[in-house]
Amino acid sequence: MVNKLARWSLPWLLLAALLAFAQRPPADAPAPVLLLTLDGAIGPASADRVLRALDRAVHDQAQLVVLQLDTPGGLDTAMRSIIKAILASPVPVATYVAPQGARAASAGTYILYASHIAAMAPATNLGAATPIAIGMPSPGGEPAAHPPAGKASGAESPDALAAKRVNDATAYIRGLAQLRGRDVAWAELAVREAVSLPASDALARHVVDLIAADTGDLMRQLDGRVVARDAAHGGALTLHTAGAPIVALDPDWRDRLLAVISDPSLALVLMMIGVYGLLFEFMNPGYVAPGVIGGVSLLLALWGLQMLPINHAGLALILLGLAFFVAEAFVPSYGVLGIGGVAAFAFGALLLIDSDTPAYGIPLPLIAGLAVVSALVVTGVVGMAAKARRRPLVSGTPTLLGNPAVVIESDRDGGWALVNGERWRVRAAEPLQPGQRVRVTAIDQLTLQVAPLPDPHAPQGATTS
Repeated sequence: MVNKLARWSLPWLLLAALLAFAQRPPADAPAPVLLLTLDGAIGPASADRVLRALDRAVHDQAQLVVLQLDTPGGLDTAMRSIIKAILASPVPVATYVAPQGARAASAGTYILYASHIAAMAPATNLGAATPIAIGMPSPGGEPAAHPPAGKASGAESPDALAAKRVNDATAYIRGLAQLRGRDVAWAELAVREAVSLPASDALARHVVDLIAADTGDLMRQLDGRVVARDAAHGGALTLHTAGAPIVALDPDWRDRLLAVISDPSLALVLMMIGVYGLLFEFMNPGYVAPGVIGGVSLLLALWGLQMLPINHAGLALILLGLAFFVAEAFVPSYGVLGIGGVAAFAFGALLLIDSDTPAYGIPLPLIAGLAVVSALVVTGVVGMAAKARRRPLVSGTPTLLGNPAVVIESDRDGGWALVNGERWRVRAAEPLQPGQRVRVTAIDQLTLQVAPLPDPHAPQGATTS
């Protein structure tokens, strides 16, 4: 039995070994190169893509990660997160400013300086790295490198705040330049004076390592290049990029969703949709759809806002304005709460994003549009409240006044009567008789004061006893 089993399984084992050997890459095949394209402002979505790309590079044993960059700048927190990941990566990173006509401004310049290899395509530029992402600009419109003479450098001085911001950024980029052996003097100028360089001048000043027309040209020029790495990451590495497979890392659904949700304008709109949806559901229970849409929208808005540089005073004003809208719907104040809510919302939206970075501000037309929509909603609520107050009462205890009733039981304290089909305790100034018709004249909590009605069948001039 054992011999039969061995004879039967041996061909299958040989076939599996042959297939494994056929699928095994040649021993001298170059390791893959991962290509990640970053186009647009550097934000939370960009940082998340870079971090996941570097993790994949380690997992796939890639020899190089190429960041193809075209950015006007971005958020300081996202930029520093990317740079920390590059500095800690065991896989070398080459930042390539491309295609032709692209730029690596502001945050892109820092990322370029932090990379193991810096490359640019012809007709590209970098620089203008003066930090503007935090705080307000100085009175002159540009940050000051040093506070004016005669002024204290305390925290209350706008010039002192600008100087701190610029000096911190200067020290940061100087450290990156010294680490990678690039032009330190020009790096400081890019921060202090917001200067820029085209590709050819950047190569001449040793700001970048090479100029490549496209990705293929970049791979040819990098072939055989020795990249310096820390000893903890394996020391120097010789690249073999000629003929290496290039794996493009396209954004997946998670990247696209994160990029959309982290847009401040969309986050603000989703917050409004969420509040109005929940408000409509609370005012009209049972519709379900407004509550579901509102809840999902509000959670997405909060997820997007937690990734952005939020001014907490602005967020508090927005929440206060939304609270006023809700209060106006449930406790009509003839527009006082609504107008206060519109004003609080508008000021909060203006202050919400603590950043002057391109693509991360909330446009004024959007704020004005949302404020107008909120004002129209408040006007509608106030109008409905005013109409409701002018309508005659159709339900409730006050509607019983003047209604006829029929006595069904009597006792020495009054009795019981049917009023609009309901049984009520009644009391009268004179004794009541079962079957007697009465009229409600007053209401005392749960007891009705009644008076007898004349009997329509009694002779004219007679009265009921």
